[in-house]
Amino acid sequence: MSDSHTTLRSMHDLGLAAWFGGSLMGAFGVNGAAARIDDSTKRLPVAATGWARWTPVNAAAIGAHLAGAVGELVTESPRMAAQRGVGRASTVKTALTVGALAVTGYSRLLGKRLERGGMPSVEGVTEPNQQTPVEVASAQRQLKMLQWAIPALTGALIVVTAYMGEQQKPGQVLRGMLARGMHAPGTVGKGAARIAAMKAARRHMAMSGR
Repeated sequence: MSDSHTTLRSMHDLGLAAWFGGSLMGAFGVNGAAARIDDSTKRLPVAATGWARWTPVNAAAIGAHLAGAVGELVTESPRMAAQRGVGRASTVKTALTVGALAVTGYSRLLGKRLERGGMPSVEGVTEPNQQTPVEVASAQRQLKMLQWAIPALTGALIVVTAYMGEQQKPGQVLRGMLARGMHAPGTVGKGAARIAAMKAARRHMAMSGR
């Protein structure tokens, strides 16, 4: 069980790190370097080449992250039901993941659109100039906003993941399970619910070895 958790967590964290770091480096590094090329008609093709080479690596990183995230969700489902606050954090994390996937996918579509635009004159990868065709300029303006949305969303995922890691500490587990037991619906009194939640917390900590 421990090895399985380590593998899933490694896939989750390494994939997310590559997703976040690659998007940030691309916005600053690839796009920024391409914008410094003297020939304004070569700026988009150079940047497109860089992004195309990164795309398969990024896809593999996202796949690893998603596989690890789903695996962790399955293994942590009992704690989600027993510990207060874990389910809410998981919902936020899922929403951020869906948003990051949508923005990443649409950004790639815009990038492909720019690739098909040929070699127009541009100010930068995401900045048109007066000679830039209208359809290319439109894609550039959209991409200018989205290129920062990806690291923002994946960065938020890293923060939420860190928060959920704190929730796995024994003290947090115990408090969360006690809180869930005290607010549990049904005919069982608060005292009995508190005892049941405390027993569940002790069993969880014993099984996890934390």
